[in-house]
Amino acid sequence: MLMMRRSFINLASHSSVRWRSTDQARVTHPSSSFGAEGLIDPEWATAKPYKCIPGPTVWQLVTGFMKGGRYAELNLVELHYRLREEYGDLYRIPGWMGRPDILMSFSPEAFEKVFRTEGQWPVRRSFDCMGYYRQKVRPEIFSETSGLVTSQGASWQKMRTITNPVLMQPKTVNVYVEQVDEVCREFMTIIAKLRDDKQELPEDFNEWINRWALETTGVLAMDTRLGVMRAKDSGEGHRLVDLVDEILELSYQLDVLPSMWRYYKTPRFNKLMRLFDEMTDITMEKIDEAIARVEKNPTSEDNQSVLKKLLKINKHVAVITALDMIFAGIDTTSSGAAAILYCLAKHSEKQARLREELRTIMPSKDMPLSANMMSNLPYLRACIKEGMRMYPPTAGNIRATGRDLVLQGYQVPRDTDIAMGTLVLMSDEKYYPRAKEFLPERWLAERDSDIPNAKNVNPFIFLPFGFGSRSCIGKRLAMMEMEVILARLIRQFDFRWNYGDYKIRTTVINVPGCPLRFEVRDVDH
Repeated sequence: MLMMRRSFINLASHSSVRWRSTDQARVTHPSSSFGAEGLIDPEWATAKPYKCIPGPTVWQLVTGFMKGGRYAELNLVELHYRLREEYGDLYRIPGWMGRPDILMSFSPEAFEKVFRTEGQWPVRRSFDCMGYYRQKVRPEIFSETSGLVTSQGASWQKMRTITNPVLMQPKTVNVYVEQVDEVCREFMTIIAKLRDDKQELPEDFNEWINRWALETTGVLAMDTRLGVMRAKDSGEGHRLVDLVDEILELSYQLDVLPSMWRYYKTPRFNKLMRLFDEMTDITMEKIDEAIARVEKNPTSEDNQSVLKKLLKINKHVAVITALDMIFAGIDTTSSGAAAILYCLAKHSEKQARLREELRTIMPSKDMPLSANMMSNLPYLRACIKEGMRMYPPTAGNIRATGRDLVLQGYQVPRDTDIAMGTLVLMSDEKYYPRAKEFLPERWLAERDSDIPNAKNVNPFIFLPFGFGSRSCIGKRLAMMEMEVILARLIRQFDFRWNYGDYKIRTTVINVPGCPLRFEVRDVDH
C-alpha cells in the first residue's frame, strides 16, 4: 500500500504550497500569446468551469489504496491507466496536506498549449525542502540564487541566462568526451573483476553504476576525479554516493508524501537538513580545491571546461551549478543507462547490430574515444531513445500554467500545476504501435516498411528532458555520458539477462527496482 501511495502521489507533483520562498512564491508570468487573442483564451467563455473537471475525492483515494482497494496492488503505469479509464484524459487530483490541486493530462495537444504559453519565467515546482535549506539554513552560500533546481522567476532567469551558453554548447560537451571515456575504460576493468563464476554481476551492481555516474559528474562539474570507483572506504567521495541516495529518499518522503514539516520540523526533516549540510560541505570543499587548480593552470579559450568558463563569468553561479550537477547528475544517468543496457541484453540481435556500428569507429575494442568518433552513431542514439521511451527517467513533465487556459474543454486558472502523463502515452499503441517491443529502428530514417516511424508521433509526447527554456540544462552532457558508457560497454562485452522482467522503483526519479545481475562475457574482437 505504501509503495502504491508513493507511486500515486509521484504522478501528481513534487510540490507543496505551505512553505514558499521568495523565489517560489506565486510568480507573475509575462504575457505570452497562444493565438491572436493574447491573454484571453478564445475558448474561455464557452469552456466548462474548473470545478467540473472529473477526478477522485480525497476519501476515494484513501480507501482506494487501502488493502483490497481498487488501486492497492497497481504499479505506477497500471494506476495511470486505471485512473484514465475512470476519469478520462484530464482529471483532477484534489489538494491535500497543504498541496494544491494537480491536473493530470494525457493530451499531447494540451502539453503543447501549456508549454507554448508558460511565458518568460516557466514555473516548475520541486524540492521544497532543498529550497528551504538553501534559503533559510545556508543563506551565506545560496542567498544570491538557490540554483536552477529550486529557483523561480527572475532569479531562475538570471542563472539560466549565465549557464545556458556554457552548458548547452556542443563545443563544451565535446571537451569532455575523452575524459568521460577514460572513466568508462576504468569502469570496464572493474566490471570484468566483479563477475562471479557464472560470469554474472553482483546484486549490488546498481551501486557500482552510481559510483561511475558520480565519478563522471565530478569530472563534468568540478574537473575532479573523486576516486569513488575504487574499493569502498570512508572517503568523502564515497560518502557522496550514499548522501545523494539518502537525500532523494527523504526528499521523496517529505516533499511528495504527506508530511507535517511545514508546520512542525519533524525528525525526518531535521535529518534531511543535516544530510544537506554534509553534502554541501563535502562538495564545497571539492569545489574550492578545483577552483584553486583552475586558477593556477589556465587553459586556452577553445578547451575550457564548464567550471573554468563559469568562473570567468560569475564565481557564485559556478559554485551553485557544480552543486546542482552533483545532486542531479548521478541517479538520472545511471538509471537511464541501466534500463537501456537491460533492453539490449534482452535483445541480442539489436545488441549485435549496435556492436557492428561501434566497430566502424572502434576496430579495436580498447581504443580511446574522441568527440569526432562519436559524431555519427545513429543506431546508438536510436537505442538510447527507444530505451528511454520504454523506461523513462521520470513519470512525466510538470508545469504551472502561465495564464488562464482552456485545456481539453475546461477552464484552467493561471498557476495551476499540470502533470503530463507521457509515461502512459509512450507505451500506448495509439501513439507508438508495437509499443511493448524494443525497436530502435523506429527512430531511424532508413528502416523496414513494417517498423513504425517515431517521427509520425506528436513530438510533445517524447520529451525526456522537458521542453522550452526550462528544459534540462544538462541534457547534452547527459546524452554524451550515456552514449560513451553504452558504446564502451557494448563494444567490450556481450550482455545477457537471465531473470524476470526489469522492474522500476518510482521515487523522485525512476530507479532500478531489481538487482542488475547481468551476465557479462568478453567480446572476442
